[in-house]
Amino acid sequence: MFTGLIREVAKVESFQNGRLKVASKHQAKVGDSIAINGVCLTVTEIFNGGFYLNVASETRSIVDDSKFQDLVHLEPAMQMGDRFEGHIVQGHVDTIGEVIKIDNHGNGIDFYIKVPQEQISYIVPKGSITIDGVSLTVNEVYEDSFRLTIIPHTLENTLIKNYKKGTKVNIETDMFARYIEHIIARKQAPKSVSWSEIDAINMSF
Repeated sequence: MFTGLIREVAKVESFQNGRLKVASKHQAKVGDSIAINGVCLTVTEIFNGGFYLNVASETRSIVDDSKFQDLVHLEPAMQMGDRFEGHIVQGHVDTIGEVIKIDNHGNGIDFYIKVPQEQISYIVPKGSITIDGVSLTVNEVYEDSFRLTIIPHTLENTLIKNYKKGTKVNIETDMFARYIEHIIARKQAPKSVSWSEIDAINMSF
């Protein structure tokens, strides 16, 4: 499990045949889980100044190889007893979004990101979302896109400052929204769900 708070902007030294070599200050161990641009991967080998990870073919079928090149967001998995910040992130990319508009307001920048329409139901106004591994808050949701406002501190400390119109991003939607929809869908043909049922489902987490 991750929090969506980036601990390091690391450098990819190579990516060939699903084998990713990352130069990093993080002292990883073989078997550790590390999120790279929001993708949960497992450390398979250590070298002086970094580590190797394997990217499964299923992951590569969803995530573009460009997300494993140059500079990347890095977050080690949470350890027992760590302070919890951000929000609950699994490191599972649900879909790929595209930056379609950027508005600079001086004290913040609005990014408008388009996603496949079937993913919109999992994106909640004022809820959490993960963009390339970064925990962010959704401001507004539209028919097939949503708006984020990025503050200067986040821009300075992440690769979001390099985004431009057309940039593709890894998106992990809200875990609880996905779980609740799955539970409701598996209930035997209810035509509607009461608020008390939704509360009961939410409390079960």
